[in-house]
Amino acid sequence: MSERFGLASHVLRHWETEGLLSPSRTSSGHRLYSRTDLFRAAAIINAKRAALSLDDIRALLDGGTDGRQARLHHHRDVLARRIVEQQAALDLLDQVLACRHSDPADCPRFRALLAEQVGDGPPPATPATPEEH
Repeated sequence: MSERFGLASHVLRHWETEGLLSPSRTSSGHRLYSRTDLFRAAAIINAKRAALSLDDIRALLDGGTDGRQARLHHHRDVLARRIVEQQAALDLLDQVLACRHSDPADCPRFRALLAEQVGDGPPPATPATPEEH
């Protein structure tokens, strides 16, 4: 399992301690991961990528519908806000990379992206002309 997912074995043991995985054991005590365990591990990995805590992941995998839905709706809202913020950061970087000004602060398009933070109101609906870029 650790090789399949590129995880350290202590991570899998931790998930087991936390009750997220429960592999069967051989007579000598070695863990045997089932196909269900593989899917649970994949779900945990993807939930961690989405920044869910182990408690949230436990609720996702094992919690009742009410608790699961409430936690996931909350986390979805948080993640959606992060995506918007990250997209704005990406747009800003793309603008600087495309800008011909020696100082991006002199670029009208760059300024438009920052206008709301500066207090100039929302950015204009139409982008600056290519000559201003």
